[in-house]
Amino acid sequence: MKFPSTTTAPWVGSLVQHSRHPHNLTVLVRLACGISCLINALYALISQFAIAPTESQDLSPTTMGSGGSRAEEKDSPGFRQYIPDLNSPRFQAAKNQDCYEYAENFQKSHNPPWLYDLTQVWQKLLREPYKGLTTDGNVIPNLFKPQDDGVPIESIVAAVDKVFDQISPEQREKVSFSLNAKEWRAWSNPEILLRPLGLRLEDLDARVAASILDVLKATFSTEGYEKALAAMRINQYLGQICELPKIMNELSYNFLIFGTPSKDKPWGWSLYGHHLCLNVFLHGPQIVISPTFTGAEPNMIDDGPYVGTEILHDEGNLGLNLMQSLPGPSQEKAQIFKLLRDPAMLQSGDLAKDRWNRDDQRHMCGAFRDNRIVPLEGICVASFTPEQKKLVLDIAYHFVLYLPDMARKLRLKQVADHLDQTYFCWIGRWGDDDAFYYRIQSSVIIMEFDHHSGVFLSNTEPEKFHVHTILRTPNAGDYGAGLRSAEDMVQHLDNGEQFDRHDPSNP
Repeated sequence: MKFPSTTTAPWVGSLVQHSRHPHNLTVLVRLACGISCLINALYALISQFAIAPTESQDLSPTTMGSGGSRAEEKDSPGFRQYIPDLNSPRFQAAKNQDCYEYAENFQKSHNPPWLYDLTQVWQKLLREPYKGLTTDGNVIPNLFKPQDDGVPIESIVAAVDKVFDQISPEQREKVSFSLNAKEWRAWSNPEILLRPLGLRLEDLDARVAASILDVLKATFSTEGYEKALAAMRINQYLGQICELPKIMNELSYNFLIFGTPSKDKPWGWSLYGHHLCLNVFLHGPQIVISPTFTGAEPNMIDDGPYVGTEILHDEGNLGLNLMQSLPGPSQEKAQIFKLLRDPAMLQSGDLAKDRWNRDDQRHMCGAFRDNRIVPLEGICVASFTPEQKKLVLDIAYHFVLYLPDMARKLRLKQVADHLDQTYFCWIGRWGDDDAFYYRIQSSVIIMEFDHHSGVFLSNTEPEKFHVHTILRTPNAGDYGAGLRSAEDMVQHLDNGEQFDRHDPSNP
């Protein structure tokens, strides 16, 4: 049982999101049932732990907080029953490896082979000139214009300058890339460090790593920064569960700077690692944060110093609410595949084109898929009721949460302006406990949500505690490409060209 929140202030929503004990509350409520005074006291005592706002709460994108979901939280099935056998050869071999040894072993052993084969396809995709995601291979022009997003550019530049002041000339050279560098597109989300570019936070002095996190803090909204930290902390938690702290920890991320940080000229930065990849383009007061990848396995922490941390519940619940709110014929139209690994999905072995693979699973727009053709599928949002359209915007709110406040409002207006040309599609069933995939897509945004099978946990079928989400800006909007000059356009690998491997003598 869940209790209504007594306030809808954004900071309370964030606190609630990280503070929940549903099993304890259920027991207390049962004990208190029928005793009105005790129930009232209990409500007051635990209101800070409430999850579900009331149906009358204002959920407009400009007012709703990070925890402001209308959906009642549906608990993820317990992930602890899927803790892997840590005595297995896989975990014993990796136990004493650091991230570089782990990656080198992967490159030499080609194990797991399905992932190694996929990385070879990714390398080929990096050789394609950047074009952008489209529905039919043709980019819709002039969708993105210069504008004032109200970005605190002075604070962001100052945060980067602080990093520069704390690192050596060699480290500064290592972290710095040209604005049009091909390394923009080299991000990836597996725990294997495929391309050790820039500076690895865990290799740095704690003071420098903290200063890099301050760059994130200066760039993002408060809620967006908290979301990024939650993903990083859950990554550390997974490393603790699997006894692989040198491979997955809170600082298992690489940081890169593109161009020269400036208050009025274009530049940007990226951070990537396991379950968190963020690409930021800045030009004066304007910002683009796209593509982004945010995931978690599991999607909550149930013990330790960060107990109560959870992530991506709102995106899942709001999507499920939307699908459940549709009438039967609309649900049938939205559902493009009945099964999460449906025989009707293209699974030819051509990993560049297949609809399903073991890493991306149902995702269409993951790492290295910068130029993919992603057709509009499902049902057009134009047929939705006002309440259902509002749910679409509520979902978008959480997907663009990293943006600072004014930029987020403008981005949501852009999404709303294209709402009647937006499509919603679904894979799987839509019962309260079902795992699922959904995608919301228009000419200006693509949002993907997917429940995955286990990578480190042992569940062979998708479960609700392993979540991947991807945000893309189609039609040459990723990496701020729609705002770049021709000479600043993101480059690609030449045939035969490789990114540099890690040099252990130069951390």
